[in-house]
Amino acid sequence: MLINRFLRRGFCTAVARPWLFVGLGNPGDKYKGTRHNVGFEMIDAFAESQGISMNTVHCKATFGQGFVGDAPVLLAKPQTYMNLSGESTGPLAAYYKLPLNRVLVFHDDMGLPCGVLRLRHNGGHGGHNGLKSVMNNFRGNREFARLRIGIGRPPGQMDPKAFLLQKFNAIARERIDTALQEGVEVLKLLLSKGLTESTRHFNTIQKYKHIRLQNMPA
Repeated sequence: MLINRFLRRGFCTAVARPWLFVGLGNPGDKYKGTRHNVGFEMIDAFAESQGISMNTVHCKATFGQGFVGDAPVLLAKPQTYMNLSGESTGPLAAYYKLPLNRVLVFHDDMGLPCGVLRLRHNGGHGGHNGLKSVMNNFRGNREFARLRIGIGRPPGQMDPKAFLLQKFNAIARERIDTALQEGVEVLKLLLSKGLTESTRHFNTIQKYKHIRLQNMPA
């Protein structure tokens, strides 16, 4: 079994402590392809790129595990609905005895232009209910990393909740698909070089993308 392979290779030892990547979203076909589900899409893109099967359920999440080179990684999509994401993320981190500096949460962010990404070592929830739930289940601790996936702001006076549950238009979809591939590359870099180096390198590139896209409609 794969878990035995993990144990043989020191999957949960101090030498090869895994990363837990958690993508936030809502389960079910109704929400597939919506702005609020880009965290799920990032998990799927990374899993597909590395040949990791997301075919089990663990701690209320669709779950997969594997190696990227010699780096062990756990992938999860909580099935609790967005506002209760912590009910899956917290138990997963506890089950694998992971410190919060080995947890990376992928989430949508209206504070970034559509298709712009940012890595962060930590931070608040910024009003994002999924992040708020994760923080609550970590007893208020905010020292876990995030991959922010920009979806842009709602146009005009549109209700932000309605905006989040809409699917992307063609232009935005193209930007998100490009961003997902950029995300895959930085996650591979993180697993080989660490969070600090990958954050510095990646955010510099994304800063210029932000400048280029911030006034362009999507």
